[in-house]
Parts: sequence; structure tokens; C-alpha cells
Amino acid sequence: MNHHVLVPLGLVLLTGCLVPWLVVRSRWAQQAPRLALGVWAACGAVFAGAAALLPAQMVLTRESSHRLTDMALTLRPPGPGRLLALDGRETLALSLALAVLAVPAGAFVRRLARARRVRVRHAGVLRLVGRYDPALRATVLDDERPAVYCLPGRSRRVVVTSGAVHTLTPDQLAAALAHERAHITGRHHLLVAAAEAFAAAFPRLPLARHGGGAVPLLLEMAADDRALRRCTRDALATALYALASGRAPRSAFAAGGPSAALRMRRILMPHSAGHPVLRGLFTIAAAAFAMTPLIVACCAFPR
Repeated sequence: MNHHVLVPLGLVLLTGCLVPWLVVRSRWAQQAPRLALGVWAACGAVFAGAAALLPAQMVLTRESSHRLTDMALTLRPPGPGRLLALDGRETLALSLALAVLAVPAGAFVRRLARARRVRVRHAGVLRLVGRYDPALRATVLDDERPAVYCLPGRSRRVVVTSGAVHTLTPDQLAAALAHERAHITGRHHLLVAAAEAFAAAFPRLPLARHGGGAVPLLLEMAADDRALRRCTRDALATALYALASGRAPRSAFAAGGPSAALRMRRILMPHSAGHPVLRGLFTIAAAAFAMTPLIVACCAFPR
């Protein structure tokens, strides 16, 4: 076996299996959700790149394989002249790599397009039955059930039911609105689409299986943290309690929902911000350190 296969194979196992297993069982992830989301996103990107390199390395000659490893480790893409000078085997390797990348990329584009169609249809309905409130900077929908949700993307808007306006205090309503605007500002729908795309493309992969459930919850917690910059913990927690039974349409983010109880406990439970981040960084460093022997071996072997 070509020894340069070891680097992409190690990265596939590391980012597809080991790191997701560590993160999903860690306590620091929910205390530092943005760091955890960065880890999930990095694992997805590195896994896709390594999975594309793996079949390419298997068909390349030793010299071309070493050159590809050097380019991958130094993040130096080939120039146009090098691409035009590819021989038959190198063209096959490039085709295999692009075919592997096309699987999650195609699933991601399909998820985005499908979610956008749903949001556009719902936005059209809101223009007919809802009314814009300039004081709230949100669309008010006549419904006795308290709910606050947002439509991200190009159809971005925050929606509040009349039941939520009557049920929540001004501070609670402001907290719920800040939570929803955090989803829109952070473009959280892109990460949700990426997690769903990986789950569809690699259903048995631990990265996809664990990430599909962890990423939406972490996004809600990240939006909670951003909302807490403008409101108190009590206001946000009580708003979540009042909106826990509220529902939102597909492809929308709701302030309440099934994760409300867990997020309320997290908001009201004081914790140190420094230690979770340090533990998360230690997990990342340990995973990166595990790749060092493979990288050294591939660079040290003769060409």
C-alpha cells in the first residue's frame, strides 16, 4: 500500500469517528457552544477533504502521491499549468476526488434549495395574514398559541404570535426576539443544512450521526448566549418556559421547542467560561497531536 494513503486515512478516522465521539460526550461543548460548532464544522471540512484525497492517493504513482501530500499539508493548490499537464492517472485521481466531494456538496445544495423554497412559501403566507410591527421589528401573526420564530436567509424575518405578545412581559419578549435575531445574524441555517447534508450523504458515519443532533442544539445555545448580551438570564429563561410548547414551520428557528428545558437549566446554572474553552482546546490539540506520527512518517519516507 502506498504509505501516503496513511495521512488521509488517519484524518478520515480522526474527524469522522474519534473527534465526534469525544465532543458529543464532553461537558465543555454545551458550555462553549461556539467552540464546539467550530469543531464540528472543521471536522466536516477536513473529513470531506481527506475522503476526497484517499482514493486519489490510491491510484497515483509514488512520486505524484508524495507531491499531492506535500500540497495538502502545506495547503498549496496546484496552478493552472499543473492542472493542464496532468497525465491519465492523475486525471483519474482528480476525477475520483471531485466525485467524492460532489456527494456532500450536492446534498448541501439540495438542502439549501429545499429549505429556501419552504421559507419563501411561508414568507408569502405571512405577507397575506401577518402584520409588521415597527416597534417590535417583527411580523405579528394572529394566533393564541405563544410562539416566536424566525425565517433566515433571503426571506429573513422574525415572527411573533399575538399569544406571545400577550403572554410575555416586555423583557421576556425582547429576550426571545434577540435570540431569533442571533440566528439570522449568525446565518445558522447554513450549519443546519451542512449537518443535514452530511447525515444524508454518510448516514452511518459517527460525524454525521452525532452532528445531526448536536449541531441544532448547539446553535440554539449559541443564540441564547448572544441574546444574553442584551437581556438578563431570568428574562430569557422564563421566555423559554412560556414558549416551550410553541411550534415553528419547517426550516425556521423557534425560541422554544423541545430543547427549551435543557437550555433553561444551562442558562440558570452558573458556570465558568474559561475552563470549558480550555478543555475544548485541549481536546482539539490532542486530536491534532494524534496525527503527528502519520505526517512525520509520510514526510520522512523516501520519495
